[in-house]
Amino acid sequence: MPSSVPTFPELLGVAQSTAIHLEMRDSYAVDYEQGPFADWRAGFRHDPADRGSWWRPWLDLIHETVSRGVAVRRARIICEPVSEYTRFLYDGTFTNVAAGEQVRWLPRRQASDIALPGNDFWLIDGRLIRWNHFTGEGASAGGEVSKDPAAAKLCADAFEAVWERGTPHDHYKIS
Repeated sequence: MPSSVPTFPELLGVAQSTAIHLEMRDSYAVDYEQGPFADWRAGFRHDPADRGSWWRPWLDLIHETVSRGVAVRRARIICEPVSEYTRFLYDGTFTNVAAGEQVRWLPRRQASDIALPGNDFWLIDGRLIRWNHFTGEGASAGGEVSKDPAAAKLCADAFEAVWERGTPHDHYKIS
């Protein structure tokens, strides 16, 4: 691995067995005036039957990773009632599932006794962490890579606790 922060294709490309992702924010920086979130706010919804209209490079990457035998799991800790942005994420998550990603949702109230890292992360094969840093407004503040065994254990333990309590996407209903 290079000492710089790898791209996601590089990161997922080295995964041999697992790639787990924990998201803990109720909103990420979005442009309310234009882009996918604005389109969603105006009423646009992806048509599950029209795969060509919503399939994108990220989903190709997930599909390729899963096809190599890597389990890709994402867990989201969310407040309830959910934010408008979480509704947006929820409505589009079927695309991640279609690509082979497993997704679970956990209401924040059910995570109060879980020791969580301070940032969202990807953990590859239980040893390589890609921290995702964000500004207070939710914009990306860049990534950071770590192979610290203690941090990797914290991430793995936190993710598994969230995963165990979380509801699979197909069974979770927005309140």
